Order: sequence, then structure tokens, then C-alpha cells
Amino acid sequence: MKAALTVGSYQSRSVIASAQRCVNLYLEANPQGSVFPFTHYPTPGLTLATSVSQNQWRGLYFASNNVLYGVCGNTVYVINSNYTTTVIGTITSSSGTVSMVDNGTDLILVDGTLNNGWIIHLATNAFTKINQAGFYGGNQVNYVDGYFVLNYIGTKEWYISLPNTTTFDPIDYASTTGFNDLLVGIGITRRYIYLFGEVTTEIWFNQGNTTFPFGRLPGSFMQYGCAATNSIAQADGELYLLAQSPQGQAIVCRTNNFAAVQISTFAIDNELQGYAKLSDAIGYTYQLNGHFFYVLTFPTANKTWVYDLSNQQWYEWNYVDNDGNFNRHRSNCFAFGYGKLIVGDWQNGNLYFIDQDNYTDNGQSISRVRSFYHMEDDGANRVRYRSLILEMESGNGANYQDIPVSLIWSDDRGKSYGNPVMQSIGKEGEYIASLQWNRLGMARDRVFEVSWSSPVKTALSGAFIDAISNHE
Repeated sequence: MKAALTVGSYQSRSVIASAQRCVNLYLEANPQGSVFPFTHYPTPGLTLATSVSQNQWRGLYFASNNVLYGVCGNTVYVINSNYTTTVIGTITSSSGTVSMVDNGTDLILVDGTLNNGWIIHLATNAFTKINQAGFYGGNQVNYVDGYFVLNYIGTKEWYISLPNTTTFDPIDYASTTGFNDLLVGIGITRRYIYLFGEVTTEIWFNQGNTTFPFGRLPGSFMQYGCAATNSIAQADGELYLLAQSPQGQAIVCRTNNFAAVQISTFAIDNELQGYAKLSDAIGYTYQLNGHFFYVLTFPTANKTWVYDLSNQQWYEWNYVDNDGNFNRHRSNCFAFGYGKLIVGDWQNGNLYFIDQDNYTDNGQSISRVRSFYHMEDDGANRVRYRSLILEMESGNGANYQDIPVSLIWSDDRGKSYGNPVMQSIGKEGEYIASLQWNRLGMARDRVFEVSWSSPVKTALSGAFIDAISNHE
């Protein structure tokens, strides 16, 4: 029988329903007529670009002058195209996500604290603190139609700059009125302003009014708000966020036609409900090989989940420490600059390239795990498993070393697993090596799981299982 893997991670509340994991692998649809519908490719590794003396990268931004700016600790850097860094200033805080955007002439930076913000003049990199009566800081800073757009922290209000300047007038503000929740964050896409409250969202657009240019979009109001300000990210003309409503929290949504559409599965929702803290979630999007990914990290829970927009599947993106434990991914912020996908480390001063040709995280092994679905006959009969043949790309090792792959299985519906049984995916040049396990015993309900961590190019499509039912 053919065991095709057609969904990503899906571990439901009860393992009798599903116990599938997909760790550090993403799915890509195969051409019609292929033996297996999907192939699992390794997630990209991390290649060191540069490192600074401060700890925790808090934000990266590739400005319209084609220069990369970043904040690590309390220090603001210019990062040149050869990845040398220059300090241009410091800010008052040392942790937490920062937000940056520019208008072609100046860049504004905010760190989520009240009344604090800074300007970088792009022509000279001159760095100054904003001291204006009409500026109040913000959780985020956005830009649309010549205006900088920010929220007034802890209120229902938001405000804008004067057009094409970094000057703020105290009268240029507005307030959400659709519901009584506070404004949490702002997202902008297709020139529409999404004002995310705690449990509802208003959508505004540029009406061209003389007093205040923006007004509410008639007939639009979302009955979802935002559970984590920094989870808001844009891709494909829509916004992605960790959402909540008056009925509950912890679902992941994308906007669609000025409404919120749930993209998280019941299994993901159940996972998130168990996290001690959701408000610190960090989201960003990036594109690789035609896939758009929404990366959502939960620092307190020490977990990173990724949604693949191309096939609507989720997977875990983990970093493996020296003790073999899974942790959140190293990336804390992202920018596409100088033709590279660049991320900053959440713990130290390292900047990395997201590198699909690197099968390690800056030299650290990456463990890749894929669990199969429940395999059973009719629930009453035991199944005898004669063999399992894994359909994997092989022969890409080096120095003619064996590339080990581990198989474990559970006969109690995914509650517990036995000891690993190792096989080799083949030495260098053994492109047609057969990865096969024989005499695997009997079970009424079995879950297989394979894993490997060798730093070589691999791909997994599925498995062929030779099994017969033992009628009792």
C-alpha cells in the first residue's frame, strides 16, 4: 500500500484522531500523475552574514535608498551591502520588537513605548529623536499616500504626519468608534488602513478630505481583533495575524475582501490555547522558490509555526540545541535586502541569510521529523507489517559516509514510541539506494515516524508499506 503525506503538522487534541508532525520540512505539490501528490523539502538553513556586539536583533528594514537598517539591543546600525555594520545611534529601550518605515527621504523608528520615536535622514544617516507636540510614539509605524501612520499606545486613537514630511500636527488624529476596544496595531495593504482593536477591526481609506484625509470604508467591519501587535504581517496583498474575538482567542487569520478568514487548523488552535502567553507573538512573511511563508513565533512558548500560502499547510520550524531539544527558530526579525533573505537572531548579535543550500543552522544540525497518519484495518483486526520502503532522494552525501535515517513507531495510537531503528539513505552517488525496514511486527493502530539530521540535500515523498490483515 502507498502511504502518501498530503497535509502538514496536524496533532489534534486526541491522538486517536491524528498524531502527525511535520518539523523542518515544507510541502510542495508534485505534477499530476506523480506517484505521490507532495514532496517534503528541507527548510532552509542559516548562514552567518555578520555579527555585532549587542544581543537580540529587534528589527530589520531595507529602506528605499537601498540600504539595510537594523536595531540590536539598544543600538541602531547601518548594514552595508558587504555586511559591515556602522553604529548611527541608540534608543532608550533594549528589548522588544521595533518598527521602521520611510517616505523616501526620512525613516521613522518606534519601539513600542509612549512618546518615543527617532528619525534617520536617509541621505546622511543623521539620527535624531523626535520631540514634537503631535508625536506620541507607537507600537508600529506605517506609511501610505505620503503619510506616516501610527497608533497612540493604550487608546482608541491613531494619528498621521503632515504629507511628505516627518512633521506631526496635534490635530491630525482620529479614533475608532465601531466598538469599545482599544487599538492594538495597524496594518496597511493595497492602500487600505486596517485598525486592529482588541476584538474588532475597522478599515479606513484615503477619501481626500481637507481636514483629515482618511475615512471609514463604508460597509466594512471585522468582528476579529488582534491578540499580538507584532504578529501582523503582509503578503499577497492581504494581512496575516494572530486574531481574537469577543468569543475567544488564539486563531490565526488572513484578511480577504475586508473580512477575516481563519487559516489555522483546529489542531493549531488547540496548540495555541495551551500557551501561557500569546501577546508576545512575532510574525513576518518571506518568499522562497515560489512559496510565500507566514512565520509566527511565540517567544514565551518557545515555538515557531509556519504557514505555507501555496498549499495552506502548517509546519514547525525549530532550532535544535546541543541537548537535542527543539526550540523556537533563531529568527526574530526579517528583511529582504541586497538580494538576500536576512534574519536577526533573537538571542545574540548574529545576522543570517536564510539559505536553501545550507542544511545546518550556522553549523548546528537540523532535525527533520515527519509522522505518518494512523494506519489500521477496521479497528478490530491486527495488521502485520512486512516492510516499509521510504521514498527519499538519496546519494547526496559526502566522503562516502552513510546518511542515517531513523524510524520509530507507536502501537498505542501515538501515545508513546519505541526505540529507533536506523537505516542509511545511501552513500555519496548511491542515487537509487532503497531505504527499507523489514519485519516490523503487528498492531491494530500504528503511527510511523521518520527523522534525520545529516547536513545533506534530501527530499521525502512518502512510503510504500507491505502489510496484511490478520483476521482474528
